[in-house]
Amino acid sequence: MIDININGEMTIRPATPRDAERLTQLGRQTFVDKFGHLYPPEDLADFLATAHTPEKYAAWASDPAYGLWIVERGETAIAYALAGPCHLPHPDVTPDCGELCRIYVLAEAQGAGLGGRLLTLALDWLERSGRTLWIGVWSENLGAQRLYARYGFEKAGEYEFPVGATRDQEFILRRAAP
Repeated sequence: MIDININGEMTIRPATPRDAERLTQLGRQTFVDKFGHLYPPEDLADFLATAHTPEKYAAWASDPAYGLWIVERGETAIAYALAGPCHLPHPDVTPDCGELCRIYVLAEAQGAGLGGRLLTLALDWLERSGRTLWIGVWSENLGAQRLYARYGFEKAGEYEFPVGATRDQEFILRRAAP
């Protein structure tokens, strides 16, 4: 896949293991900015230390089962998307299913259409004939739910998403294969 240049200001490209530290920092910062106020400090610290690590990002960037893209403005990482095999706890999930795992955009970069661009890129990468696609989304993230609905995703279930000892109500969204 080639790099995508956006207005000469931003570039979307496949991430490599060399991006792992920057993706870790970006993932932690965007999660804290959007959701950090919801959790006790010890739960937030535990989640960040386990869910956003250089080792995980390097592994995803190296594994052909995953698509990982980074958006840069100059030398600064401002967004990323991660897609791959589905790990959501739903009885209809099979090994052939795909999942949009994450789309993270820094607050100051939101509103420029990056979320939609990354979503389209990830869905195009995930799709293949007969493949059902899945997304997990926080029950109170109404903006993301509206975005996913525009792409044909519908609620198929719920589960508890662990952030340390805290459990969030998450919706499981599904889009049937074309």
